[in-house]
This record gives sequence, C-alpha cells and structure tokens, in this order.
Amino acid sequence: MKILITGGAGFIGSHVVRLFVTKYPEYQIFNLDKLTYAGNLENLRDIENASNYNFIKGDIVDAEFINSIFQQEAFDAVIHLAAESHVDRSITDPLAFVFTNVIGTVNLLNAAKEQWKGNFDGHLFYHVSTDEVYGSLGEEGMFTEETPYDPRSPYSASKASSDHFVRAYHETYGLPVKVSNCSNNYGPNHFPEKLIPLAINNIKNGKPVPVYGKGENVRDWLFVKDHATAIDAVFHKGKIGDTYNIGGVNEWKNIDLIRLLCDIMDEKTGEPQGTSQQLITFVTDRAGHDLRYAIDSSKIMHELDWKPSVTFEEGLSKTVDWYLENKEWLQHVTSGSYQDYYQTQYTR
Repeated sequence: MKILITGGAGFIGSHVVRLFVTKYPEYQIFNLDKLTYAGNLENLRDIENASNYNFIKGDIVDAEFINSIFQQEAFDAVIHLAAESHVDRSITDPLAFVFTNVIGTVNLLNAAKEQWKGNFDGHLFYHVSTDEVYGSLGEEGMFTEETPYDPRSPYSASKASSDHFVRAYHETYGLPVKVSNCSNNYGPNHFPEKLIPLAINNIKNGKPVPVYGKGENVRDWLFVKDHATAIDAVFHKGKIGDTYNIGGVNEWKNIDLIRLLCDIMDEKTGEPQGTSQQLITFVTDRAGHDLRYAIDSSKIMHELDWKPSVTFEEGLSKTVDWYLENKEWLQHVTSGSYQDYYQTQYTR
C-alpha cells in the first residue's frame, strides 16, 4: 500500500508518519509537507533513511502539483493532517486558513477522486480534524459524533468547512472517507507557540508564562502518541463514511494545567517548589475564546478497542523530559535555523 500523509513533518503528523513507517514496513509512506514554520524534518531524523519512507516538499494549495504527484505515485490512501492550526494566527490572517484548510483539502479530494476514477475499492481518504468545529460547551455535556457544528473562530470555521467537503465528496461521488475529530494534543515535537511547549520554554528561560483571562477555559488533553495510535485504529478498522471523536478523557482548566506544569518543571530542574508559578502572568483574553471543550470518546473505545495509554500527569512528565533533553531541537525551532535542515538533507 502507498499512503500519502499530508503535514507529516508537523507535530501530530510526524508521530503518525513514524508509527506507520515503523509498524508497517510493507507500506510505502509518502510524507508531503510545505515546511512552513511548524513543519520540521528534524522531527523525523530517526526514520528519514528507512526504505519505506519518502519525503515530498510541496503545498496542498497548488492543485497542479497535487494532481501531478497523485498521477506519478498512484497513492492507495491519504491521511490528511496538513492544516493551519493556531487560533491566534487565524484571527490575524483568516485567509491563510481558508486557502490551506479549505482549498487545500478540496485539491486533495479532487486529485483522489480523479486518480481512483470511481474504482474506490482498496482506497481511502482519511481526514483528521478538530473538536473545535463543535463550538463551546458549558459546564456540562460532551461533544459526540452527532453534535451540531458551531465553529467560533476562523480556524475552526475553516476546519468545519473542510470536514463538510470531505463528507460531501463521500455522499456525492462515493469517495471512501473517514473523519476523526480530536481534542488538544500535547507531547514531544510541539512547536512552542501552543500553551504547553510555550510554558515549558518560558519557564526554562525565566520568562513570563502568559495565561489568557483568568485561566478558567477548560480543555481535554490528548497525548500525541495516543492520537497516532487512534489514527492507526481508525485507518485500519473504522467504518467508511463514519466519524470518530478522539479525546484524552482528561479535562483541565488552563490555570490548573499551568500550575501542575510549573511544579513538574521545578521538580525536574531542582528549583524550590513554587518558583515557576511566580512566572504566571494573566493577559487579555483571546477574542471569541471558547469556554470548554470535552470529547466523548466512547465510540472509538467500544468499536475500535482504543483508549489512552497514559494519564495526563504521566504524559506531561514525559513531555517535560523530552523538552529538557532536546535543547538543540528547541533552540533550532525558536531561532528558525531548523528550516536549514531541508537544504542540508534533501538538496543535492
């Protein structure tokens, strides 16, 4: 099987690529990534020379390019993760999210439909999305696969649109699709603009740790390696046309998460307990900030026999260890020099 994984140099994508390359040596894995600020080939150094791994640099917004690689490689399946994903960036530049998340997805759908030409047996378009498409919850309730869409930010609106296009291609053309919507991911290789890696990096450097509003916003957190195994389960065992919600069964208020993270950092760096908490700085709340997300993962747990492998405390400890042990990676990412790696490794 030849599988195209889009966004495979990014945070979640790199863990999915690694899992598929190592677990399925009989598959040929093609990693397509534009290598923007969040796409980092250093995430995949350990498997870049594997015989079943192939890297393609390119932009899913370029329809002609996408069509050409489908014709050239004749992919059997697509796992589509490539996306602009940072809410704050979407508020500043919504159009970039429309191009990548909507137009890029439709380009991939068109290429798959044309390549497979109605003979859809043995083919699959698997679209990876977010719980943010469902909007915001109050203090009670959880998102299920039947929850109506109610996106509140340009990011979530663009992802909701892409989800609708994927399902529309299934209903209109019979394209074999699967969709999964996940909660907030955390873990190794996360670009330090998101809450947890940003806090780790700032604590390490003695800088303020910004928390929106009063830190009352609640999120369900999923260890990224558990998300990768869930994607594996959906890809191989999920039903065509179905949606699967993937969560960590792990709700935390932002302020409680940050305090726990501060205490873990103090323990691991030998600082007196309470030192890092002094860096917490409350900042003006984000526009349209959803109060609470919570995922009901019972469908994937019951139907596909998947569940998270670590508690949040365990996963957060592993995450902190990784960032403290990989100072060079973090330095390259924060300085931008990691983007030179492509030139060194792939330009001859």
